[in-house]
Formats: sequence, C-alpha cells, structure tokens
Amino acid sequence: MTKNMGKTDKTVRLVVAIVIAIFILTGVLTGAWAWILGILAVFFAVTSAISFCPLYTVLGISTAPKAEKEKPKEEEKK
Repeated sequence: MTKNMGKTDKTVRLVVAIVIAIFILTGVLTGAWAWILGILAVFFAVTSAISFCPLYTVLGISTAPKAEKEKPKEEEKK
C-alpha cells in the first residue's frame, strides 16, 4: 500500500474528525446525521493514521510528497 496523503491532508482530516466527534459527544449532532458524520469521522481518522485513502487511488490523486511515494518501493526491494 503506497502512501498517497501528505501532511496537510492528514492534518485537515484529523481536525475534521475531532470536530465531528465533539459535535456528536456534546449533542449538537444527533440522529441519522450523527451516524453518517460519525462514520465519516472514523474513515477520516483511520485514513489519516495510515496515510492512505482508497478513494484517492480510484481517482488517481496523491497529495504525498514524491519522496514518500517512492519510499515503500525501496523497502519492498529489501
């Protein structure tokens, strides 16, 4: 799995996930919206932690610096 997320992208996703979690825990978001956005927050947090977004792969997008993208290839050779 090649990294396709840069530092800024990961930070933004993590901040959005935290904000959504706070809204849910304080009762600002309830019902179906809480579930939908809660699932989205978990997805954002997980993809931020592993630096990989499956949707980016499908769309051919990468926000990772070139050095980070090439790093896993070098590790596979070892």
